[in-house]
Amino acid sequence: MSKSSGAIAPRSEAEAFFAANPDVDSIEMIYTDMGGVPRGKRLRQHEVLAVYESGRMMPGSITVVDITGQDTVETGLVWEDGDADRSMKPIPGTLVRTPWGGDKAAQFLVDFYELDGTPHDLDPRHVLGRVVDRFAAEGLTPVVAVELEFYLVDPRRARDGAIRPARPPYSRDTPRNVEVYGLRELDDFRPFFDALYAATDVQGLPLESAISEFAPGQFEITLRHKPDALGACDDAIMYKRLVKAIAQAHGLEATFMAKPFAEQAGSGMHIHVSMNDADGANIFASNDTEGSDALRHAIGGMIGSVSDAFALFAPHANSYRRFKANSYAPVAPTWGVNNRTVSFRIPAGPPASRHIEHRACGADANPYLAVAAVLAGMHHGMTHKTDPGPAVVGNGYDRDNAGDEKPPSNWFAAVDRFDASDLMRDYLGARFVDMFSIVKRVEQDRYFSAVPALDYDWYLRNA
Repeated sequence: MSKSSGAIAPRSEAEAFFAANPDVDSIEMIYTDMGGVPRGKRLRQHEVLAVYESGRMMPGSITVVDITGQDTVETGLVWEDGDADRSMKPIPGTLVRTPWGGDKAAQFLVDFYELDGTPHDLDPRHVLGRVVDRFAAEGLTPVVAVELEFYLVDPRRARDGAIRPARPPYSRDTPRNVEVYGLRELDDFRPFFDALYAATDVQGLPLESAISEFAPGQFEITLRHKPDALGACDDAIMYKRLVKAIAQAHGLEATFMAKPFAEQAGSGMHIHVSMNDADGANIFASNDTEGSDALRHAIGGMIGSVSDAFALFAPHANSYRRFKANSYAPVAPTWGVNNRTVSFRIPAGPPASRHIEHRACGADANPYLAVAAVLAGMHHGMTHKTDPGPAVVGNGYDRDNAGDEKPPSNWFAAVDRFDASDLMRDYLGARFVDMFSIVKRVEQDRYFSAVPALDYDWYLRNA
C-alpha cells in the first residue's frame, strides 16, 4: 500500500485490524517531531477507531519542541497561538501489533493537519511529501532505502557516568575488539536479534541482513528499498522504535546517537536512492559504472546542496564528533564508484541497479527530513543538469580538497547556513526553515548553558 503525501487511512482499515486482533486494547499513536523523536498518546481500542474516523487533537506546539521535549516559545507558536490544537490523522498501513508491549499492544503512525484539513507545514513527513510531489509532477518516483547503524550498550553507566558496550548475557567482560563482520558478535546477542526479526515479521517491516559493524557493540541491519519515499521513512521510524524496544526488553540499551564513543566509529544513516520513470524503469541505469547522465546530475545537485542541508544531516551537538578522516564518515563533498571514502557512492552491481548511496547523515538524523534534503538536492541537480566533476579514485580522505567547499564543521555554522539557504526554503518551505532554525538555536543555547564535568577537570584548578 502506498503511503504517499496526504494519504489518510480510512476507518475501515482499523476495523479490519481489530476484527483480526480483537484482544488489542493498548495502542500507541506516534507522531515524529523535528528531532525525530516519537511522541504521542496511548489509547484504548474505541479511541483508535475514533482517530481513524475523525482524527485526534494534539497541541500544535509539539511541532516545535526541542530534542528534550521542551517548548520553544521563541517560535511564536506556543503562547501567542494559545497552544491551539491541530488534528492527528493515521498513516495507511502503520497499525500493527507491538510484540514487546504484551499480548494486547499495538501502534500506528500519524501525520499533523490543520483543522481545515490542510497538511501542517512543520510536520517532517509533509515536508518530505512536498519534495516527492515535485518528482511526481515530472513522472518520476524516487526508490529509497534507509540503512541505520546503532550500538547496543549497557544500560548501567560506569561509576564516572561513562557508557560501555553491552555485555553478552553469558559474560562479565565488556567487548573491546572491533570484529567487523564478526559472526560471533551476532551470536552473542542472538536472543535480541531473534526477537527483533520475529517482531519485524509481525509488523511487516522489510528487514534483511544484519552485520557486526566497525566497533564493539555496533551493528547494522538493512531495510529493503521501495518506490515510496514516505513509506521507506515510515519503515525507518518504526525500525528505530522496534530496535530500542526489543533491546530494552532484553536488558540492553540501543542508541542511534551519532558518536557515543570518542575512540570508536560513529553511527551513520546511509540513504540509497534510484529513480523510476512512469514505466517503472530506473533512469539511473547504465552500463557505465558511473551511471547515466541523470545520475551524475543528481550527484552534482547533492554536492551543491550538502552544505545547505547539513543541519538536517547532522542535527545535534554530538553529530559533529562523527566526522573524522579515515573513519568511514565522509568529510568532503566527494563522489565515487564502489568507494566508501566518499560522501556520495555508486555501489557496485548490475547496470539496472545503478543508484546513489548518500553517506553524510548520522543515525541521529530525522529520516523524513534527511531524505527530503537528499531528494531536494537531487531534483535541483537533475533540473539544472549540474556537473559533479570527476569521480574520486582511491582514498577520498587523501584528496586535496582545497578547491572544494567542505560542509560546515560545527553545529552553529550548519544552522546558519541552513537558515540562509534559498534552495532549502524553496524545497522544504520558508516557514519550516525559519522554525527549524529557531528551535535549533534555542537548543544550542540550552545545551551550552550546562557546565559539563570536563570543565571542572580542565579548568577548576588551572584557570
